[in-house]
Amino acid sequence: MKLLIVRHAIAYPHGTPDYEEDERPLTPEGRRKFERAARGLVKIIGPPDVLLTSPLPRARQTAEIAAEAWGGVSPTEEPALADGDIDAVLRAIDRLPRDARIAVVGHEPYVSALLGRLLGVDHTDRLEFRKGGAALVNLPGSALNGGRLEWYVRPKILRKLA
Repeated sequence: MKLLIVRHAIAYPHGTPDYEEDERPLTPEGRRKFERAARGLVKIIGPPDVLLTSPLPRARQTAEIAAEAWGGVSPTEEPALADGDIDAVLRAIDRLPRDARIAVVGHEPYVSALLGRLLGVDHTDRLEFRKGGAALVNLPGSALNGGRLEWYVRPKILRKLA
């Protein structure tokens, strides 16, 4: 199984008037930058068989932009991606076919914690995702048993690939 991990794109900051914390959407700049980054993603990895996303608007919008770039992919909400329950995310991944290509879109610090867990790295040594960044992990068995990092790409590089 291949697992693509994506952090949501640039959203309105914490404490922005008119937006509750869990309702913050992408900014126009975040949307524009990730549309380009998604075109870069398309160049390095084909469409996933399953696209799981946090239900929070900023992640959902990021997943929708990626889905549009891949064409024909529909995001499915996975609540564990919003609340940081890494074990629940891993169990959700393990319920999917072993030969599937899976993409997940979530939030910091949870996507870094997920990557760290998959690589067997303590959370203090984790790779921090930039907004719109991505990583691909090869999972030879259960997600609960971890995997091997294939690549880790910053959003700036994805935009250049576009």
